[in-house]
Amino acid sequence: MRRKTVTVFLAGDVMLGRGVDQILPHPGDPVLREDHVRDAREYVALAEAAHGPVPRPADPAWPWGEALTVLERAAPDVRVINLETAVTRDGTFAPGKAVHYRMHPDNLPCLAAARPDVCVLANNHVLDFGPAGLRETLDSLAAAGLRAAGAGRDAEEAWRPATVPLRPDGRVLVLAFGMPSSGIPHGWAATAERPGVALVTAPTTAAATDFADRLRRTGRQPGDLVVASVHWGPNWGYTPSRAEVRFAHALIDAGADLVHGHSSHHPRPPEIYRDRLVLYGCGDLVDDYEGIGGYERYRDDLRLLYLVSVEPGTGRLTGLRMVPLRARRLRLEHAPAEDTAWLGAVLDEHARPLGTRVVPADDGTLTVRPAP
Repeated sequence: MRRKTVTVFLAGDVMLGRGVDQILPHPGDPVLREDHVRDAREYVALAEAAHGPVPRPADPAWPWGEALTVLERAAPDVRVINLETAVTRDGTFAPGKAVHYRMHPDNLPCLAAARPDVCVLANNHVLDFGPAGLRETLDSLAAAGLRAAGAGRDAEEAWRPATVPLRPDGRVLVLAFGMPSSGIPHGWAATAERPGVALVTAPTTAAATDFADRLRRTGRQPGDLVVASVHWGPNWGYTPSRAEVRFAHALIDAGADLVHGHSSHHPRPPEIYRDRLVLYGCGDLVDDYEGIGGYERYRDDLRLLYLVSVEPGTGRLTGLRMVPLRARRLRLEHAPAEDTAWLGAVLDEHARPLGTRVVPADDGTLTVRPAP
């Protein structure tokens, strides 16, 4: 019997390197080359100073905390995350970068705890340890049975969509790419001879046309659902640019059913366009940012799990649950009601110009509807 809905879990940046890697059972080399921090364990100390002690070694599931219970109850059909961390012991620090993320491959049980179906790699940290680090990342994920999209040993592999079969029938295709606006160096673009990421230089009409061409060449089948996963835009700020809005609309016009945007360190407003969902920025989900000052007004300690339900065959949005969480002691826990209300009000304010409302749901989550 054909299913009535397909539920996709979408997550923003999952950053398992640096401080998170250091609390896991197999911490890698803690040496950093940042301007102010030279040892990754300092990020653990900052989190402990802010919210209390962190176990070391922590269970691999620790960073996900109560998010795992939410996912278990929701039982999404497909899980897609942006893995913004190289998984490597190899490689050298990429030059010209202020921040480098890597996790030890033996800590992959932490990633596997969330059971991702697709790890998007088209971002500005996957090559932090050069081509050798990227190759080990790809090999490590493959050995763990985890699909990757958006980076590869050459351009063909980088642009190849990840395909997730659905039961009893159907598929979800994830096409992932990034943009320099998120901090991806132009030199990281994969070519026929060079490993790297699937890179689009800007959100232009030509880029949307290219996406449509690539989608046609994927061998899309009737009933396939298409997720366009895009790493773009600045770390901070709620309002998507006009070019980003036009490009997101063009992706849906070209055949995408969901636009999965990421790069911002906090959630950006969602939009409903032609009965499809656009997430301009999902925000961080797992990271080691606790205790770091400078952008407190964005409340980047508040995180969202996105559970998107769509109609199979059409891709039409039938429901969205945004589950508010907050980071404490390098672990996710449920956000208090007052934090949920604050986040909902901020997202609603910035979603209204997009013709969309963010409203509280009866179960303590947030949802969306078209603006009247």
